[in-house]
Amino acid sequence: MRLLLIRHGQTPDNVVGRLGTAAPGPGLTDLGRRQAAAVPAALADESIGALYVSTLRRTHETAAPLAAALGLEPIEVAGFREVIAGELEARSDHDAVSTYLGAVVSWVSGDLDRRLPGSEDGHEFFARFDAAVAGAVASGHETVAVVSHGAAIRGWCGSRSHGSAEFVAQHPLENTGVVVLEGDPASGWRLVAWQGAPVGGPELDDNTDADPTGEGF
Repeated sequence: MRLLLIRHGQTPDNVVGRLGTAAPGPGLTDLGRRQAAAVPAALADESIGALYVSTLRRTHETAAPLAAALGLEPIEVAGFREVIAGELEARSDHDAVSTYLGAVVSWVSGDLDRRLPGSEDGHEFFARFDAAVAGAVASGHETVAVVSHGAAIRGWCGSRSHGSAEFVAQHPLENTGVVVLEGDPASGWRLVAWQGAPVGGPELDDNTDADPTGEGF
């Protein structure tokens, strides 16, 4: 099957570089809403049969224009939420961001026992995201779209798509960036496209924000 992983639009947390992972979380900024509005045209050539979102408000708001264009009702799945920051929640300092992203890098490298303070370890993260993806595959559609989050998408793709760990670590995934994979849980996933910039073009890219989860690890 074809799996489209879409990062949500810009939020106030992204603007200031804050780790905001608690539910339901903030909605989109004005720029984030414009980014979301550009998604349907960017994916017009995809035959999307189902659309999934996480439990966080920003994914619902990002998915809304695409859902309206496709005539689909987004399906909320908790497993697609962001890597949970735990005790690092709402922090933007270097130590917090380094600890957060360092844990994701460790998971991709195979150290699944590393735990974020007061939160999940790699075993728990991959178990929930894998289960969410498996549910999307079980829907039977040839192409599905998921609106999820920067660290979650990059961490899962770096681990689950063949030979992609180094590529994912080196390439950003900005708001409304889209990652395309093909395959299935049994045979594995192949990374076929990485649109790291906002799908609407340079005019929807905020180069002044301090967004940590969209940058290279």
